[in-house]
Parts: sequence; structure tokens; C-alpha cells
Amino acid sequence: MAKEKYVAYVSTYTQGDNHGIRIYDVDMEKGRFVEKSKVKITNSSYVSISHNRKYLYSITDLGVEAYKILPDGGLEYINFASINGMRGCYVSSDYTDRFLFVAGYHDGKLTVLQLNEDGSIGEITDEVFHKGLGIVVERNFRPHINCARMTHDNKFLLVADQGMDHVNVYRFDAEYGKVKLVDIIRSELESAPRHIKISKDGRFIYIVHEWKCFIDVYEYTMKGENPNFEKIQTIRTCSTPKGSNNAASALSFSVDYKYLLSTNAGDNSVVIYDVDEETGMLKQNLCLPISGEYPKDAELFPNNKFVVSLNHETNTMTFFHLNLEDGTMIMNGKPVKLDVPNCIVFYKLGK
Repeated sequence: MAKEKYVAYVSTYTQGDNHGIRIYDVDMEKGRFVEKSKVKITNSSYVSISHNRKYLYSITDLGVEAYKILPDGGLEYINFASINGMRGCYVSSDYTDRFLFVAGYHDGKLTVLQLNEDGSIGEITDEVFHKGLGIVVERNFRPHINCARMTHDNKFLLVADQGMDHVNVYRFDAEYGKVKLVDIIRSELESAPRHIKISKDGRFIYIVHEWKCFIDVYEYTMKGENPNFEKIQTIRTCSTPKGSNNAASALSFSVDYKYLLSTNAGDNSVVIYDVDEETGMLKQNLCLPISGEYPKDAELFPNNKFVVSLNHETNTMTFFHLNLEDGTMIMNGKPVKLDVPNCIVFYKLGK
């Protein structure tokens, strides 16, 4: 039986180097990366792979870029598209791969763009500026969109607004690429919702909150034509004593959706939860240090035996061997130098 092969795409800011995406061959047995190639792109703050697994989309200065994923995992440039605004921080596609969503942290703008059959990015189909005044003047005095992703039924777009402490729910017109606000999921004040993940079956929504370091779990159902979100759990990502400088960052599922991972800056730790697939509830498995500062993103290897952390402030990737049965994590080799890493995505080669 042939072994599964993976590559990893890692996005970075480009400070003195114009290669904003690194491509690595993944050694699944040793839990390490071997650099394969690098891509010229400025300030790739986030990357996302289309649902048909054919294309990769990346944030870049003033817009987004599209790439065709080659059989060996390499990337072939397709095109650039402007988002008519400041640089985005998050990109995703709808489940038909006909539209692309870009979240704008700096200007609080949601941009929807058309996708063509060849994977190229087309015209803007909708633009929404979030409005309002947040509770924390120092930073959250205005909207800051951090995430935009579709529910699995492709009906609603969930947009996390860190500045306004809520998630806007937009009904999505999959024919014309338009959005219309239909609901708001309100978070605790000064909690700063950052990223959203959805269970494999689409029933449960997970929202990580940067400033107060917790994850809210919601059950998603339909009441007639309208969405309904019922909170069923709140669980901490780390212990945050009063006056601490901890901040939750990453949120990602394991490939099999049995585990959910988050990271904490300040505390500089990774937390992994066991996921009850029937109830959607989370149970902490481990919370341990990542040997670096500001773990902006982290991912479980597809075999759940290793984890990699992207340490934004110490300019490293650190690797760990996991034993999720007894909740232990041991450093696996030396850190790998990489300037200001932002985001990592594993990609399985072949069919």
C-alpha cells in the first residue's frame, strides 16, 4: 500500500525577502519538513486551498493571487486581483469554488470576488464595510474583520469582527455572489472573535476569541429559512489571570476532525482538544509550551503524531512529537528558521 505524501504551504511576511510562500515536503515518519521551493509574493498573510483541491489562493498587498497546484505540490501562478481596499488578512472560497471571500482587518471590509473555472480570480461581486464603534478605544474602536467562511451547506457566510465583538451572518446568493445580513452572533465584550471553524458534518461552529482566550461552541440549525445558532459550550484556551497579556490565535482541526487545536501568545502554548463528534463538545487533551514566541498558527500533522508551530516573533517553526493518548508533547529536533511566518496548510498529493 502506497504511503500518503504531503506538502506544506507556509505563508510569511516579506521583510527583506520577496518569497512569501515556502513549499515543504512533509516527512510523515520523522515529523519534519524539507524545503522544496519558494514562491515570489509580497506579504502573504494567509493562504487557502479551493474545495476541489486544484488551486491555492493567497493574500498579498492590495489583493489576492491565484495559483494552480501542480502534481508534485508546486505552485503555478495564475493571476492577481485587486480587492479595492487595504491588504486582507484571511481568504476562503465557497463550497462550489465559484466565489472568493477576503476579510480586511485594517479597513473592516468584506470583499467577494468571482472565481472562474480555470481557478483565476475575476471581478468583485460585492463589498461590505462593517460599521460601528467598539468597546475598547485602544484598538477596537472600529471594525476589524479577521475571518470569513461559509457554512457547509453553502447558505451563510460567517464573518468574525474582532473590533465589534461579534460574528455577522450573511445570507449568500450563490448565483450572483451577493451577501445580505440576516443575523449576528454576539460575543462577550472585549473578547475579540478571531477565527471560525466548522465541524465535519457542519452542525457545530467553533469561534476562538483572541483577547479573552476562549472558544465558544454553537450548534447550527435552520428554523424555516433562517439560521439558528445556540451556544452549547465555552472553554478556555489557557489560564488567563487578571492583567495577563495572553492572546489566542490559531484554530484548526486535525484531518480526521477528532481534535481541535488553538495557540496562545504570551503564554506561548498550544492547546489541543478532543472533539465529541456527536455533541460537538470539547475536552482539553493538553496545553503545553511551543518553545517560541507568538505562535500565530499551528497544525497537527495528518497522522496526528506530530505538531508544528509557526512562531511569529521568534522567526521559527518548532516541531513536536505527540502522544494524544496520554496528553504529552516532546520537542522533535531543532527549530527551523523562518522570518515572520503567518499561516500553514497541509496538502495531500495524488487523488
